[in-house]
Amino acid sequence: MSNLTLEHYLILSAVLLGIGLLGVFTRRNVIVVLFSIEILFNAANLNFIAFWRFGDQPEALMGPIFALFAIAVAAAEVAVGLALVIAVYRHFKTVDLEKLDTLKEE
Repeated sequence: MSNLTLEHYLILSAVLLGIGLLGVFTRRNVIVVLFSIEILFNAANLNFIAFWRFGDQPEALMGPIFALFAIAVAAAEVAVGLALVIAVYRHFKTVDLEKLDTLKEE
């Protein structure tokens, strides 16, 4: 594992970013969109850790601290997002984004 370089981690992060963006822009299911957003957060966390690991001062622990805060934000985003999905499903009986085009009650 010692032959892995910063470029390897950045390529993996770019692949995760592409998968996340593809899922956000092409899927109609809200749950899949939330999972895709989580993949985007994981790509950012991988960048935080990779730049920290290969940076000038790895003893500063700035990368893991940023990653920890990003994980906390992602957990809060999932909690709020799933609460919204449950509320929308109870009202509209669907989680298809194409069918959720109104904010008025019917």
